[in-house]
Amino acid sequence: MKVEMTQALKSLSSNIEGEVFYDLLHKSIYATDASVYRKIPLGVAYPKNNEDLKTLIRFAQEHKISLIPRTAGTSLAGQCVGDGLVVDVSKYFTKILNFNEQDKTITVQPGIIRDQLNNYLKPYGLFFAPNTSTSNRCMIGGMVGNNSSGTTSIKFGVTRDKVLQLKTILSDGSEAVFNEVSTSEFNQKRQENSLEGKIYNTVYNELSNQEIQQEIIKEFPRKSIHRRNNGYPIDELLNYEAFGGSNKTINLATLLTGSEGTLAFTTEITLQLDTLPPPKNIMVAAHFSSIQESMEAVVVAMRHNLFTCELMDKTILDCTKNNREQLKNRFFVEGDPKSILMLEICTQDDNESDGLANALIADLQKNKLGYAYPKLTGSEIDQAVELRKAGLGLLGNIVGDNKAVACIEDTAVELKDLPNYISEFSKMMEDFGQEAVYYAHAGAGELHLRPILNLKKQADVVLFREITTKTAELVKKYGGSFSGEHGDGIVRAEFIPKMIGEKNYALIKRIKNTFDPNNIFNKGKIVDAFPMDKSLRYEVDRNEPKIETIQDFSDSLGILRATEKCNGSGDCRKLPEAGGTMCPSYRATRNEKDTTRARANALREFLTNSEEKNKFNHKELYDVFDLCLSCKACASECPSNVDIASLKAEFLHQYYKAKGIPFRTKIFANNVKLNKLGSILPFVTNAVLNTKITKKVLGIAVERSIPRLADKTFYNWYKQNETRLLSKSITNGEIFLFMDEFTNYYDVNIGIDCIELLTDLGYKVNITNHEESGRSFISKGVLDEAKKITDFNVNFFKDKISNKTPLVGIEPSAILTFRDEYLRLADDKKSANDIAKNTFTIEEFIKQEFDKKNIVPESFTAENQVLKIHGHCQQKSLSNMEPTFKMLSIPKNYKVTIINSGCCGMAGSFGYEKEHYKISMQVGEDTLFPKIRNANEDVIIVAAGTSCRHQIKDGTQKNSKHPISVLREALL
Repeated sequence: MKVEMTQALKSLSSNIEGEVFYDLLHKSIYATDASVYRKIPLGVAYPKNNEDLKTLIRFAQEHKISLIPRTAGTSLAGQCVGDGLVVDVSKYFTKILNFNEQDKTITVQPGIIRDQLNNYLKPYGLFFAPNTSTSNRCMIGGMVGNNSSGTTSIKFGVTRDKVLQLKTILSDGSEAVFNEVSTSEFNQKRQENSLEGKIYNTVYNELSNQEIQQEIIKEFPRKSIHRRNNGYPIDELLNYEAFGGSNKTINLATLLTGSEGTLAFTTEITLQLDTLPPPKNIMVAAHFSSIQESMEAVVVAMRHNLFTCELMDKTILDCTKNNREQLKNRFFVEGDPKSILMLEICTQDDNESDGLANALIADLQKNKLGYAYPKLTGSEIDQAVELRKAGLGLLGNIVGDNKAVACIEDTAVELKDLPNYISEFSKMMEDFGQEAVYYAHAGAGELHLRPILNLKKQADVVLFREITTKTAELVKKYGGSFSGEHGDGIVRAEFIPKMIGEKNYALIKRIKNTFDPNNIFNKGKIVDAFPMDKSLRYEVDRNEPKIETIQDFSDSLGILRATEKCNGSGDCRKLPEAGGTMCPSYRATRNEKDTTRARANALREFLTNSEEKNKFNHKELYDVFDLCLSCKACASECPSNVDIASLKAEFLHQYYKAKGIPFRTKIFANNVKLNKLGSILPFVTNAVLNTKITKKVLGIAVERSIPRLADKTFYNWYKQNETRLLSKSITNGEIFLFMDEFTNYYDVNIGIDCIELLTDLGYKVNITNHEESGRSFISKGVLDEAKKITDFNVNFFKDKISNKTPLVGIEPSAILTFRDEYLRLADDKKSANDIAKNTFTIEEFIKQEFDKKNIVPESFTAENQVLKIHGHCQQKSLSNMEPTFKMLSIPKNYKVTIINSGCCGMAGSFGYEKEHYKISMQVGEDTLFPKIRNANEDVIIVAAGTSCRHQIKDGTQKNSKHPISVLREALL
C-alpha cells in the first residue's frame, strides 16, 4: 500500500466514531467471502452511525476508491470481494428500530440477523418469510442486496416482495428515502435539484420510452419465474402505471433490492411481514433413483399446495456421512438414493396434514416416481432441514483440490421446463466430463448446480468459464434467470449482457452512472464487471507449498488443505440463540477476526504467501488465534469440519520454534510436573498460589480462584484401598480407568466416587501407572512433549485395551485425547486407532452397560431430583450429551435436562490468563451463567469438565457436580 494511502486511512480512523483497520491481518481475513474469489482490500471500516458512513463516502470520493458493503460475508458470487475499503456494518448496525404489529411491518438496520429478527417476531405470530440456508447468521442488509429467497419462496415470495422502504445515503453523501409514492409525488421528486431528483428523472426518462419497455419485455427472464435477479430489476418497474403497468404507485426500493450495494448505501430497511405458517406440518422425504426422476416428480408434487419443495442429491448426502453433527440427521435416509425431495405440507390440523401427505405419496406412486416416502413430523423436520441447510458448507468436505464450485448454482427456469432443462444440462455436463452437484429449491424451478473443479489448475479454470458460458446460453434458451437468489457478484456479472440483451445492459449502466457517477459503490459488480476467471482464491498452476507439521493432517492431504476446507460459509458467526457452541470468542466480541473462518483464512493466507522460512512465524497469526478457546466446536459444527483447535496447536508449536516458549506457557504446560511437587505439601502450595502476588507474577487474573490440590492424590488413595476394591465381587467384567491428571491432583473425590460406584456395580477397575493425558501440552502448543506422552500411552495401553477391557475416563478433555489428538500425534497409528475404538467417557460406558441391562434402575434411589447438565465443549464435539442424559436418567425419578449452554468460557488455562479473563467471563455470560442463576436452589447442576465446574463457581457462586458423583450418591 502506498504511504499516502496509509496516512489517509490513519487520518480516516481518527475522524469516525467506529474503527478502521488496515493491517495485514484484517486485509487478509476480508480478502474473501464464501465465493471462489480473493482480492486484498485497502482495509476494513466498522462504522457506528450514519455520520461515519458519510465520512467514508467523502473519503471514497476524495481518494477515488470503492466502498465494499458487507454484513455476514456469506455471498457466493463475490459481492463482498474487492480492492477498495470494506465497510462492515455487522457489528454496530444491528438494531430493530420500529415494529408495527397491526400493519405487520418492521424497520431494522442492515446488520440484524434474519433468525434473530424472527425470534423477536415469533411471539406476535409473524415472521420475515425469505429463509436462506444461512439464516442463523445472514443479515437483512445482505438479503436485500442479493434479493434472497430460500426455501419459502414458493409460498411467500422473495425479499423484493417484502421491502417497503429503504433509507439510504447516496454517492454525494445526501440521504434519500425510497418508498411507495404516487405518480404525482414521483413527478414532484423529478423536479428536485438534487441527486435524488436526478435519479427519479433518469428512471422516468428511460422507462417511459415504449421501445425500451418492449426491449425489456423481450430480453428479460419470463415474469412467471419469481426468482429472477439479473442486473437491476428494471423489468419489475414496468409493473408501475407510469411505465405501462397497472400499479398506481411507484417504489424505487424495488430497483435497489438486488443491486448488491452498487447504487446506494442502505442504513434502514422497512419490511412487510407475514403470518407464521400453519403449525401442523408434515414433510414427505421422497427418495429417487435418479436426478431426472426427481425433476419429473417436482412437477407432480407442486400440484399439492406445498410450503417447501427442496432437493438434496447423493453428493450432498454422502458428505453428511463424514460430519459428526449431521450424521445424526440422516436418520430418515433409506438405502442409497440419488436424490431426495423434501416436500412440506402445513395445515391447522394433524389429520388434515396427514391426509394431504398420503395423497401426495399416492400421486407420486401412481406416476411411478420414487421408491421410499418417509413422513417426518416435529423435531424430525427440523433435523431434515438442518441436513439440507448444511449442504453448502458440507461441500467443503470433499477432500483434496477438487471442489464443488459456485458459478452456475443460481439458475432458475419455469417449473414446467425444469425436467427438460435439467436433462439438457446433465447432457452438457457429460460432454464436459462432469458429474454435477444438484440441490436446493426444486419447487421454485431453481437448483443449485455445481461442477466439481480444481481451480488451482489452468485447465479447470478454462472449464470454469466454458461451463458457465454454456449454462448461461442454456438458461437463456429457456427464458430463465441466470441469477435466481445469489446475485451476480463477480461470477455472473460478465454474463448480464447475454442474459438481458446489450441494449438493456447499456440502460442499467446509465442508471448506475446516475446513482454513482464515480463508481464508489462496490466497483466491478453488475456493471463493468471484474473478469469471472481472475482474482481467484488460489494462484493458478502454483507450486503447492509444502508445510512440515508434527501432527498428521493426511486426512486433509496436509495442513494447508485443512485450512482450505473453509469455504467461507460463515456458520461460525451464529449467535448463542441459534444453539450450539461455535464460535464462543466471536459470540463474545462480534469481531470477524475472532471467527473460525478468519482463523482458517489467515492461516491459509500466510502458509500460502509468506516468504519467511518458518511460514508460521507471524505475529498476525498469533493475534488471530489468541482468543481461540480450543473448544473443538468447529470440528463438528462447521459443515466443513475445520478443526481450528488442532490448527492452533500446530501453529503455536511452530511459532515457538522461532520465538521460544513463554514462561507462563511453560508453567501451564508443565502443570502435572509442578502439581507432583506441590502435592508434597498441598496446604502450602494452595496458600501460596491463591495470593495476589503469585497470580500477578504468573500472569493470572487476580479475580480468579486457583484450583486447590487435594490432601492426597487419587493414585495414593487407590493404592491404600486397592486390596479392598479388588476383593469385591466381579459380575460385569473389567475396565481400565484412565487416571487423568485433573482427577489425580484436584478432583480426587470424583475419582473415588467413580471407582466405588463401578466396583459396587460389579466391575473390576484397573488403575495403572500410565502417563498424564498430555492435554495441557496440547492446548498450549508444546507438541514435542505431547507427542512423547502420546507415544508412551499408546505403547502402554496397546496390549491392554480391547472391546472386553475398554479404557474409560472421567475428565472429558483428557480421555478424549485418545480419540482425537493422539490419532494425529502417534507414531503407531494402528495401535492408536485400535485404542481409540475402545476408549469411552465414563458416561458413554455406563450408558452402554445400561443398554445391555448390566446396570438397572432398581440399584438406585427412587427419590425425586431435578438435574440440569452443562456439557463440556469437547464432549459435545467428539462425543455427545445423550450418554450423560441417559446415565443420569437411570434413577427412575430423576428429571434431567440438558442446558443449551454453549461454551463455559474457561477452556483450561485460557480463563485464568489475565488478558483473557474478561472474554472468558463474557463467554459464560452469553448463555451459561444466566441459566444457572435462574435455576432453583434445589436443582443439581451437573458438569463433567473440571474447568467448567470452576468457571460455574467463579461466575455464579454455585457448586456443580460431576455426573459420576451424582450417580454414586443415588446408589442404594
